[in-house]
Amino acid sequence: MESVLVSDEAIIAARRTLWERHRVAAEHAGAAAYAALLSGAYRPEPGERVAVVVCGSNTDPATLTAE
Repeated sequence: MESVLVSDEAIIAARRTLWERHRVAAEHAGAAAYAALLSGAYRPEPGERVAVVVCGSNTDPATLTAE
């Protein structure tokens, strides 16, 4: 297992993408793993199966379009 770092901007972009494309309301921490994939901070190996757990229980819906 490895850890990767993503910027705040990448997390905000991932959160926005989750909302705009999939109508998934994610909190910032919940979008961090997706941000790693979208930003290229994590690159799966060929044939690797990846799952991202997304949480949104602490999301203020008003912030989904404000960022």
